[in-house]
Amino acid sequence: MRIAMVSEHASPLAALGGVDAGGQNVYVARLSEELARRGHDVTVYTRRDGAALPDRVALPGGAVVEHVPAGPAEPVPKDELFPHMSAFGAYLARVWESAPPDAVHAHFWMSGLAARAGARPHGVPVVQTFHALGAVKRRHQGHEDTSPPERLRVERELGRGCARVLATCTDEVLELADMGISPRRVSVVPCGVDVDHFRPHAAAAGTPPRRERRRLLACGRLVRRKGYDQAVRALALLPDAELLVAGGPPPELLDAEPEARRLLRLAERAGVADRVRLLGAVDPARMPALIGSADAVLCTPTYEPFGIVPLEAMACGVPVVATDVGGHRDSVADSVTGRLVPVGDPGATAEAVGELLADEGRRHAMGAAGRERALARFTWQRVADGVEEVYQRVTSRDEIPSEVAS
Repeated sequence: MRIAMVSEHASPLAALGGVDAGGQNVYVARLSEELARRGHDVTVYTRRDGAALPDRVALPGGAVVEHVPAGPAEPVPKDELFPHMSAFGAYLARVWESAPPDAVHAHFWMSGLAARAGARPHGVPVVQTFHALGAVKRRHQGHEDTSPPERLRVERELGRGCARVLATCTDEVLELADMGISPRRVSVVPCGVDVDHFRPHAAAAGTPPRRERRRLLACGRLVRRKGYDQAVRALALLPDAELLVAGGPPPELLDAEPEARRLLRLAERAGVADRVRLLGAVDPARMPALIGSADAVLCTPTYEPFGIVPLEAMACGVPVVATDVGGHRDSVADSVTGRLVPVGDPGATAEAVGELLADEGRRHAMGAAGRERALARFTWQRVADGVEEVYQRVTSRDEIPSEVAS
Protein backbone atom coordinates (compact mmCIF):
# COMPACT_ATOMS: atom_id res chain seq x y z
CA MET A 1 0.00 0.00 0.00
CA ARG A 2 1.24 3.51 -0.81
CA ILE A 3 0.84 5.56 2.38
CA ALA A 4 1.37 9.31 2.73
CA MET A 5 1.95 10.65 6.22
CA VAL A 6 1.37 14.41 6.47
CA SER A 7 2.95 15.99 9.56
CA GLU A 8 3.39 19.66 8.85
CA HIS A 9 5.33 20.75 11.95
CA ALA A 10 6.40 17.49 13.59
CA SER A 11 9.18 16.00 11.53
CA PRO A 12 10.40 12.51 12.40
CA LEU A 13 13.91 13.93 11.95
CA ALA A 14 13.57 16.65 14.61
CA ALA A 15 15.54 16.63 17.84
CA LEU A 16 13.12 15.96 20.70
CA GLY A 17 12.54 18.21 23.69
CA GLY A 18 11.88 21.53 21.98
CA VAL A 19 8.65 23.46 22.40
CA ASP A 20 7.14 21.94 19.24
CA ALA A 21 8.97 18.59 19.19
CA GLY A 22 7.63 15.75 21.28
CA GLY A 23 5.30 12.78 21.18
CA GLN A 24 3.86 13.48 17.73
CA ASN A 25 7.34 13.36 16.19
CA VAL A 26 7.98 10.00 17.86
CA TYR A 27 4.60 8.65 16.78
CA VAL A 28 5.06 9.58 13.13
CA ALA A 29 8.64 8.27 13.03
CA ARG A 30 8.04 4.92 14.70
CA LEU A 31 4.73 4.20 12.94
CA SER A 32 6.23 5.05 9.55
CA GLU A 33 9.24 2.84 10.18
CA GLU A 34 7.11 -0.11 11.29
CA LEU A 35 4.74 0.18 8.31
CA ALA A 36 7.70 0.40 5.92
CA ARG A 37 9.21 -2.75 7.44
CA ARG A 38 5.96 -4.52 6.58
CA GLY A 39 6.43 -3.67 2.92
CA HIS A 40 4.31 -0.53 2.64
CA ASP A 41 5.61 2.39 0.59
CA VAL A 42 5.61 5.20 3.18
CA THR A 43 6.44 8.87 2.58
CA VAL A 44 6.28 11.44 5.37
CA TYR A 45 5.59 15.00 4.16
CA THR A 46 6.78 17.66 6.58
CA ARG A 47 7.46 21.37 6.14
CA ARG A 48 10.92 22.48 5.06
CA ASP A 49 12.24 24.53 7.99
CA GLY A 50 15.85 24.87 6.83
CA ALA A 51 17.31 25.98 3.49
CA ALA A 52 20.06 23.35 3.58
CA LEU A 53 17.75 20.38 4.15
CA PRO A 54 17.78 17.73 1.41
CA ASP A 55 14.57 17.21 -0.51
CA ARG A 56 14.24 13.61 0.69
CA VAL A 57 15.75 11.70 3.63
CA ALA A 58 15.52 7.95 4.20
CA LEU A 59 14.37 6.66 7.59
CA PRO A 60 15.43 3.32 9.08
CA GLY A 61 13.28 0.56 7.66
CA GLY A 62 12.66 2.17 4.27
CA ALA A 63 10.27 5.09 4.86
CA VAL A 64 11.20 8.46 3.35
CA VAL A 65 10.80 12.02 4.67
CA GLU A 66 10.04 14.63 2.00
CA HIS A 67 10.51 18.30 2.85
CA VAL A 68 7.67 20.47 1.53
CA PRO A 69 8.26 24.11 0.55
CA ALA A 70 5.52 25.98 2.44
CA GLY A 71 6.42 29.28 4.01
CA PRO A 72 9.93 30.41 4.90
CA ALA A 73 12.67 27.76 4.99
CA GLU A 74 13.33 28.40 8.67
CA PRO A 75 11.82 27.39 12.01
CA VAL A 76 8.35 28.86 12.58
CA PRO A 77 6.24 28.23 15.72
CA LYS A 78 3.52 25.77 14.83
CA ASP A 79 0.72 28.17 15.77
CA GLU A 80 1.99 30.56 13.08
CA LEU A 81 1.96 27.99 10.27
CA PHE A 82 -1.74 28.24 9.41
CA PRO A 83 -1.29 30.76 6.54
CA HIS A 84 1.14 28.37 4.82
CA MET A 85 -1.15 25.34 4.71
CA SER A 86 -2.67 26.26 1.34
CA ALA A 87 0.81 26.15 -0.21
CA PHE A 88 1.47 22.85 1.55
CA GLY A 89 -1.78 21.37 0.20
CA ALA A 90 -1.14 22.67 -3.32
CA TYR A 91 2.28 20.98 -3.30
CA LEU A 92 0.72 17.67 -2.27
CA ALA A 93 -1.92 17.92 -4.99
CA ARG A 94 0.82 18.44 -7.60
CA VAL A 95 3.13 15.63 -6.50
CA TRP A 96 0.23 13.19 -6.20
CA GLU A 97 -1.03 13.83 -9.77
CA SER A 98 1.13 11.13 -11.34
CA ALA A 99 1.17 8.62 -8.47
CA PRO A 100 -1.43 9.28 -5.76
CA PRO A 101 -1.15 7.35 -2.50
CA ASP A 102 -3.71 4.74 -1.52
CA ALA A 103 -4.29 6.45 1.83
CA VAL A 104 -3.25 9.69 3.49
CA HIS A 105 -2.75 9.91 7.25
CA ALA A 106 -2.81 13.49 8.56
CA HIS A 107 -1.23 14.30 11.90
CA PHE A 108 -2.50 17.45 13.69
CA TRP A 109 -5.27 19.73 12.47
CA MET A 110 -3.18 21.87 10.13
CA SER A 111 -1.81 18.74 8.48
CA GLY A 112 -5.44 17.75 7.96
CA LEU A 113 -6.07 20.96 6.04
CA ALA A 114 -3.10 20.34 3.75
CA ALA A 115 -3.89 16.64 3.37
CA ARG A 116 -7.52 17.35 2.43
CA ALA A 117 -6.44 19.87 -0.21
CA GLY A 118 -3.90 17.46 -1.65
CA ALA A 119 -6.07 14.34 -1.57
CA ARG A 120 -9.45 15.67 -2.70
CA PRO A 121 -8.56 16.16 -6.42
CA HIS A 122 -7.48 12.52 -6.60
CA GLY A 123 -10.23 10.92 -4.52
CA VAL A 124 -7.78 9.61 -1.93
CA PRO A 125 -9.16 8.85 1.57
CA VAL A 126 -7.73 10.82 4.50
CA VAL A 127 -7.34 9.38 8.00
CA GLN A 128 -7.11 12.15 10.61
CA THR A 129 -5.21 11.93 13.90
CA PHE A 130 -5.45 15.19 15.84
CA HIS A 131 -2.87 14.36 18.56
CA ALA A 132 -4.35 17.31 20.48
CA LEU A 133 -7.71 19.05 20.21
CA GLY A 134 -8.16 22.80 20.15
CA ALA A 135 -11.22 22.68 22.40
CA VAL A 136 -9.24 20.88 25.11
CA LYS A 137 -6.29 23.23 24.78
CA ARG A 138 -8.53 26.30 25.00
CA ARG A 139 -10.32 24.90 28.03
CA HIS A 140 -7.08 24.46 29.93
CA GLN A 141 -5.01 27.39 28.65
CA GLY A 142 -7.68 30.05 28.21
CA HIS A 143 -6.21 33.35 27.09
CA GLU A 144 -2.73 31.76 26.94
CA ASP A 145 -3.83 29.57 24.01
CA THR A 146 -1.99 30.85 20.94
CA SER A 147 -3.83 28.64 18.42
CA PRO A 148 -5.30 30.38 15.38
CA PRO A 149 -8.98 31.29 15.95
CA GLU A 150 -9.99 29.05 13.03
CA ARG A 151 -8.77 25.91 14.78
CA LEU A 152 -11.98 24.72 16.45
CA ARG A 153 -14.08 25.20 13.31
CA VAL A 154 -11.53 23.47 11.11
CA GLU A 155 -11.20 20.51 13.48
CA ARG A 156 -14.97 19.97 13.40
CA GLU A 157 -14.95 20.10 9.60
CA LEU A 158 -12.04 17.70 9.34
CA GLY A 159 -13.56 15.24 11.78
CA ARG A 160 -16.85 15.18 9.91
CA GLY A 161 -15.33 15.12 6.43
CA CYS A 162 -12.38 12.75 6.62
CA ALA A 163 -12.66 9.05 5.87
CA ARG A 164 -11.90 8.10 9.48
CA VAL A 165 -10.69 9.74 12.67
CA LEU A 166 -7.98 7.74 14.39
CA ALA A 167 -7.96 8.71 18.08
CA THR A 168 -5.17 7.74 20.45
CA CYS A 169 -7.28 7.26 23.60
CA THR A 170 -10.86 6.71 24.71
CA ASP A 171 -11.03 10.13 26.36
CA GLU A 172 -10.55 11.70 22.92
CA VAL A 173 -13.63 9.88 21.60
CA LEU A 174 -15.74 11.69 24.20
CA GLU A 175 -14.18 15.04 23.32
CA LEU A 176 -14.86 14.43 19.63
CA ALA A 177 -18.48 13.55 20.38
CA ASP A 178 -18.86 16.91 22.15
CA MET A 179 -17.66 18.48 18.88
CA GLY A 180 -20.41 16.70 16.95
CA ILE A 181 -18.22 13.92 15.54
CA SER A 182 -19.96 10.58 15.96
CA PRO A 183 -18.07 7.81 17.79
CA ARG A 184 -19.08 5.56 14.88
CA ARG A 185 -16.59 7.48 12.74
CA VAL A 186 -13.71 7.05 15.20
CA SER A 187 -11.24 4.23 15.74
CA VAL A 188 -9.01 4.14 18.83
CA VAL A 189 -5.42 3.04 18.40
CA PRO A 190 -2.99 4.06 21.15
CA CYS A 191 0.52 5.39 20.87
CA GLY A 192 3.37 2.94 21.29
CA VAL A 193 6.80 2.46 22.80
CA ASP A 194 9.98 0.78 21.59
CA VAL A 195 10.16 -2.04 24.14
CA ASP A 196 13.57 -3.14 22.90
CA HIS A 197 15.08 0.28 23.50
CA PHE A 198 13.12 1.07 26.66
CA ARG A 199 13.76 -1.97 28.82
CA PRO A 200 14.66 -2.76 32.43
CA HIS A 201 18.29 -2.71 33.51
CA ALA A 202 19.55 -0.64 30.58
CA ALA A 203 23.25 0.25 30.72
CA ALA A 204 23.70 3.20 33.05
CA ALA A 205 26.70 4.94 31.43
CA GLY A 206 26.31 8.71 31.58
CA THR A 207 23.43 8.66 34.06
CA PRO A 208 23.62 11.32 36.80
CA PRO A 209 25.01 9.68 39.95
CA ARG A 210 22.59 8.78 42.70
CA ARG A 211 22.74 10.76 45.91
CA GLU A 212 21.66 9.55 49.32
CA ARG A 213 18.08 10.19 48.32
CA ARG A 214 15.28 8.43 46.49
CA ARG A 215 15.11 9.51 42.85
CA LEU A 216 12.02 10.84 41.10
CA LEU A 217 12.10 11.66 37.40
CA ALA A 218 9.91 13.83 35.20
CA CYS A 219 10.59 14.23 31.50
CA GLY A 220 9.18 15.76 28.35
CA ARG A 221 8.94 19.14 26.70
CA LEU A 222 9.74 22.00 29.05
CA VAL A 223 6.39 23.78 28.77
CA ARG A 224 3.98 24.90 31.48
CA ARG A 225 1.19 22.46 30.66
CA LYS A 226 3.45 19.51 31.51
CA GLY A 227 2.80 20.37 35.15
CA TYR A 228 6.32 20.06 36.53
CA ASP A 229 5.29 22.56 39.19
CA GLN A 230 3.00 19.91 40.71
CA ALA A 231 6.00 17.58 40.97
CA VAL A 232 8.16 20.31 42.53
CA ARG A 233 5.49 21.12 45.13
CA ALA A 234 5.04 17.42 45.92
CA LEU A 235 8.79 17.17 46.52
CA ALA A 236 8.44 19.57 49.44
CA LEU A 237 6.41 16.82 51.17
CA LEU A 238 8.99 14.11 50.37
CA PRO A 239 12.10 15.10 52.34
CA ASP A 240 14.17 12.04 51.36
CA ALA A 241 13.68 12.38 47.58
CA GLU A 242 15.23 14.32 44.71
CA LEU A 243 13.58 15.32 41.44
CA LEU A 244 15.30 15.23 38.06
CA VAL A 245 13.60 16.96 35.12
CA ALA A 246 14.77 15.89 31.66
CA GLY A 247 13.76 17.92 28.62
CA GLY A 248 13.99 21.32 27.05
CA PRO A 249 17.01 22.94 25.43
CA PRO A 250 20.60 21.69 25.82
CA PRO A 251 21.90 22.10 29.39
CA GLU A 252 24.07 25.09 28.50
CA LEU A 253 20.97 27.00 27.30
CA LEU A 254 18.73 26.32 30.30
CA ASP A 255 19.56 29.66 31.94
CA ALA A 256 17.80 31.43 29.06
CA GLU A 257 14.72 29.17 29.13
CA PRO A 258 11.71 30.93 30.79
CA GLU A 259 10.06 27.72 32.02
CA ALA A 260 13.34 26.51 33.52
CA ARG A 261 13.77 29.79 35.40
CA ARG A 262 10.17 29.63 36.62
CA LEU A 263 10.60 26.10 37.97
CA LEU A 264 13.84 26.97 39.74
CA ARG A 265 12.21 29.99 41.38
CA LEU A 266 9.35 27.77 42.49
CA ALA A 267 11.82 25.23 43.90
CA GLU A 268 13.52 28.00 45.89
CA ARG A 269 10.21 29.20 47.32
CA ALA A 270 9.26 25.61 48.20
CA GLY A 271 12.60 25.06 49.95
CA VAL A 272 13.67 22.23 47.63
CA ALA A 273 16.14 23.98 45.30
CA ASP A 274 18.93 21.68 46.48
CA ARG A 275 16.85 18.63 45.52
CA VAL A 276 15.71 19.69 42.03
CA ARG A 277 17.99 19.20 39.03
CA LEU A 278 17.08 20.34 35.52
CA LEU A 279 19.01 18.20 33.05
CA GLY A 280 17.94 19.87 29.81
CA ALA A 281 17.85 17.80 26.64
CA VAL A 282 19.00 14.22 27.16
CA ASP A 283 20.33 12.01 24.38
CA PRO A 284 17.54 9.53 23.51
CA ALA A 285 20.09 6.72 23.76
CA ARG A 286 20.54 7.57 27.45
CA MET A 287 16.87 7.82 28.36
CA PRO A 288 16.25 4.13 29.24
CA ALA A 289 19.12 4.16 31.74
CA LEU A 290 17.95 7.48 33.19
CA ILE A 291 14.40 6.18 33.60
CA GLY A 292 15.71 2.94 35.07
CA SER A 293 17.69 4.88 37.67
CA ALA A 294 14.48 6.35 39.11
CA ASP A 295 12.36 4.90 41.89
CA ALA A 296 9.28 6.41 40.22
CA VAL A 297 8.47 8.52 37.17
CA LEU A 298 6.15 11.50 37.66
CA CYS A 299 3.88 12.57 34.78
CA THR A 300 1.82 15.48 36.08
CA PRO A 301 0.52 17.53 33.13
CA THR A 302 -2.65 19.56 33.42
CA TYR A 303 -3.90 17.75 30.34
CA GLU A 304 -2.37 15.14 28.04
CA PRO A 305 -3.85 13.91 24.73
CA PHE A 306 -1.96 10.65 25.20
CA GLY A 307 1.50 10.84 26.74
CA ILE A 308 4.35 8.59 25.70
CA VAL A 309 6.46 9.06 28.86
CA PRO A 310 4.28 6.72 30.99
CA LEU A 311 4.75 4.02 28.36
CA GLU A 312 8.52 4.52 28.37
CA ALA A 313 8.60 4.24 32.16
CA MET A 314 6.41 1.14 32.15
CA ALA A 315 8.57 -0.49 29.47
CA CYS A 316 11.60 0.16 31.72
CA GLY A 317 9.86 -1.49 34.65
CA VAL A 318 9.45 1.70 36.67
CA PRO A 319 6.11 2.62 38.33
CA VAL A 320 4.37 5.80 37.21
CA VAL A 321 2.53 8.45 39.22
CA ALA A 322 0.44 10.36 36.69
CA THR A 323 -2.36 12.88 36.67
CA ASP A 324 -5.79 11.43 35.97
CA VAL A 325 -6.21 13.00 32.53
CA GLY A 326 -6.56 12.06 28.86
CA GLY A 327 -4.44 9.17 27.66
CA HIS A 328 -3.07 8.44 31.13
CA ARG A 329 -6.41 6.81 31.90
CA ASP A 330 -5.73 4.25 29.17
CA SER A 331 -2.02 3.69 29.70
CA VAL A 332 -1.62 3.65 33.50
CA ALA A 333 -3.52 0.92 35.32
CA ASP A 334 -4.22 2.59 38.67
CA SER A 335 -2.79 0.62 41.63
CA VAL A 336 -1.38 -1.97 39.18
CA THR A 337 1.32 -0.23 37.13
CA GLY A 338 1.30 3.04 39.08
CA ARG A 339 -1.07 5.59 40.50
CA LEU A 340 -3.42 8.18 39.03
CA VAL A 341 -3.71 11.40 41.02
CA PRO A 342 -5.81 14.58 40.64
CA VAL A 343 -4.48 17.50 38.63
CA GLY A 344 -3.08 20.30 40.78
CA ASP A 345 -2.91 18.24 43.96
CA PRO A 346 0.69 18.05 45.21
CA GLY A 347 -0.49 16.46 48.44
CA ALA A 348 -2.11 13.51 46.67
CA THR A 349 0.95 13.21 44.44
CA ALA A 350 3.30 13.13 47.42
CA GLU A 351 1.09 10.61 49.21
CA ALA A 352 1.07 8.26 46.20
CA VAL A 353 4.84 8.58 45.75
CA GLY A 354 5.47 8.13 49.47
CA GLU A 355 3.49 4.89 49.54
CA LEU A 356 5.58 3.53 46.67
CA LEU A 357 8.87 4.57 48.23
CA ALA A 358 7.88 2.98 51.53
CA ASP A 359 7.04 -0.41 50.01
CA GLU A 360 9.84 -1.82 47.88
CA GLY A 361 7.95 -5.01 47.10
CA ARG A 362 4.93 -3.12 45.80
CA ARG A 363 7.12 -0.77 43.78
CA HIS A 364 8.89 -3.66 42.06
CA ALA A 365 5.59 -5.45 41.45
CA MET A 366 4.13 -2.34 39.80
CA GLY A 367 7.24 -1.97 37.66
CA ALA A 368 7.01 -5.57 36.50
CA ALA A 369 3.30 -5.18 35.77
CA GLY A 370 4.05 -2.06 33.75
CA ARG A 371 6.57 -3.92 31.61
CA GLU A 372 4.02 -6.67 30.97
CA ARG A 373 1.35 -4.13 30.06
CA ALA A 374 3.68 -2.35 27.64
CA LEU A 375 4.55 -5.65 25.93
CA ALA A 376 0.92 -6.72 25.70
CA ARG A 377 -0.70 -3.48 24.52
CA PHE A 378 1.71 -0.77 23.48
CA THR A 379 4.40 -2.11 21.18
CA TRP A 380 4.73 -0.34 17.82
CA GLN A 381 3.85 -3.66 16.22
CA ARG A 382 0.48 -3.63 17.99
CA VAL A 383 -0.03 0.01 17.04
CA ALA A 384 0.76 -0.73 13.39
CA ASP A 385 -1.70 -3.65 13.44
CA GLY A 386 -4.49 -1.28 14.48
CA VAL A 387 -3.52 1.45 12.03
CA GLU A 388 -3.31 -1.02 9.14
CA GLU A 389 -6.86 -2.12 9.89
CA VAL A 390 -8.02 1.50 9.66
CA TYR A 391 -6.22 2.00 6.33
CA GLN A 392 -7.75 -1.18 4.92
CA ARG A 393 -11.17 -0.04 6.08
CA VAL A 394 -10.98 3.37 4.39
CA THR A 395 -9.44 2.10 1.17
CA SER A 396 -12.42 -0.19 0.73
CA ARG A 397 -14.27 3.09 -0.02
CA ASP A 398 -17.20 2.07 2.15
CA GLU A 399 -16.70 4.91 4.62
CA ILE A 400 -15.45 7.82 2.54
CA PRO A 401 -17.88 10.76 2.83
CA SER A 402 -19.20 11.99 -0.51
CA GLU A 403 -17.50 15.38 -0.08
CA VAL A 404 -14.10 13.61 0.05
CA ALA A 405 -14.74 11.01 -2.65
CA SER A 406 -16.04 13.55 -5.15
